[in-house]
Amino acid sequence: MTKPYTMPKEEIRAAAEGLADSLGREHGVRSRWEGDRVKIKGAGVDGELSFHDGLIDVSVRLGLLTSMFEGTLRREVQRYLDEHIT
Repeated sequence: MTKPYTMPKEEIRAAAEGLADSLGREHGVRSRWEGDRVKIKGAGVDGELSFHDGLIDVSVRLGLLTSMFEGTLRREVQRYLDEHIT
């Protein structure tokens, strides 16, 4: 999923950190920053969130068992982005 933004880069990073922390608390995933990209990994979840050129890009690959939660996870990420990113 991709979302445009106009916020300063520092605020985008803070929002991305909040999303990664939230996913960690609620779904047990770990996150690791590499520049303007955060890698997310957990049981059956492998993804990343990056921001550049006015766009936030979220890509997540789900394992067989976690794929049944795709809709819930997608809605949760979209809601967080809608609430925290402008």
